[in-house]
Amino acid sequence: MIYNTRTHTIDAAHRVYGHEGKCMNLHGHRYKFEFTLRSKSGLDTLGRVIDFSQIKALLCNWLDEHWDHKTLLYSRDPLYMMLKKLPPHLHDPRAVISLPVNPTAENIAQHFSESIASGLLLDTGIVLIRCVVYETEKCSATFVDDNESAYVKERVDAEDATRNG
Repeated sequence: MIYNTRTHTIDAAHRVYGHEGKCMNLHGHRYKFEFTLRSKSGLDTLGRVIDFSQIKALLCNWLDEHWDHKTLLYSRDPLYMMLKKLPPHLHDPRAVISLPVNPTAENIAQHFSESIASGLLLDTGIVLIRCVVYETEKCSATFVDDNESAYVKERVDAEDATRNG
C-alpha cells in the first residue's frame, strides 16, 4: 500500500478551557499538521496517490484561510463569548474561531479529520487516513479513523498472506 504524506504549518492561538495548568491561559503555537492519504482506487495513470499540489489546494489552503493567525476557542469557553463581544475597532471578530470541541491537539486532529477534511476530499477518491497535529517539536497527537485502521490492517494481513502464501 502506498500513501502520500504532506506537512503544513500555521500559527494560531488557543487555550484549553478547564485546564489545570498553564494551558488555561491564551497562548499560541506554530502548529504543524501532517496528513497521510490513500487513494480508494490505487495510483493514478502517472503513478501517484494524489499530486502533492492537490493536497495543498484542498487541505493546506483551507487551514491558511480558516485557522492561520486566528484564535481557536471552544464554543462553550466564556473567553470566546467575551472576545466576540468586543467592538470591531478593538478586535477582528472573524479572527476568533468557535470549535465544537476543546482545542487540544487530540481534538483538533480528530475534528479536522472527521468534520473538515472528509468534506474537502469528498468526490476526490482520496481518503485522509491519518492526521498528526504537532503543538511543539516534542508534543503531538495522532488521529486515525477506526474505519481506516481496519482497512490498513486488512491490507497488511492480505499482503502478509500473499508473501507467505
